[in-house]
Amino acid sequence: MRLILLPILLLSAIIHECAHGLMAERRGDPTARLAGRITLNPIPHIDLMGTIVLPLFLIIMGSRYIVGWPKPVPVDFHNLRNPKQDMIWIALAGPASNIILAVLCVLIFRINIINSTGNIGLLLCAFILINFLLAFFNLIPIPPLDGSRILMGLLPPQQAYSYSRIEPFGLIIIFSLFILGFLNSIFVVVVRLSLMLGIPDATIMELFRLLQ
Repeated sequence: MRLILLPILLLSAIIHECAHGLMAERRGDPTARLAGRITLNPIPHIDLMGTIVLPLFLIIMGSRYIVGWPKPVPVDFHNLRNPKQDMIWIALAGPASNIILAVLCVLIFRINIINSTGNIGLLLCAFILINFLLAFFNLIPIPPLDGSRILMGLLPPQQAYSYSRIEPFGLIIIFSLFILGFLNSIFVVVVRLSLMLGIPDATIMELFRLLQ
């Protein structure tokens, strides 16, 4: 069952990146499309460490969380009509795509509520949890996550520049938060939100049981 999480995570992350590219194109920058990155074909999006090595390592180690990332889509801010404002929309597009996908899966799940603990119900539940996790995690305002791009777009230029200088330390900060259990708090929020949207507790518990 754990191996099923990897293609779900990959597809969700690819949709996330495609959303960035589509929004960038809408705001005047076609770089992602010209680079062949607005596609559901996973090959152009694969990052050796983030897409293959780290997720497989976490699965083999029996980690509760599966973490990974595709290659970020290229954006040339010189092509944007209003770079500071457009950066906010481009950054928001990724998490928004995951929230939309999660909500669509909730609607499909509710239609299929009779078989909620069957294979389809568990698969939809995995899609819901993973996409909400991707959305909320990426909204954390730590470079290079999307939340930092949104914050830099909102800050005055001087403060935005000062803030951007922590980006070389961003991954260290993010992994430190993992070690400190910060992701547990996001996970709790995601589970509670899923329950509020009508995903039965029994389905979530069955999914967790299969992942153990």
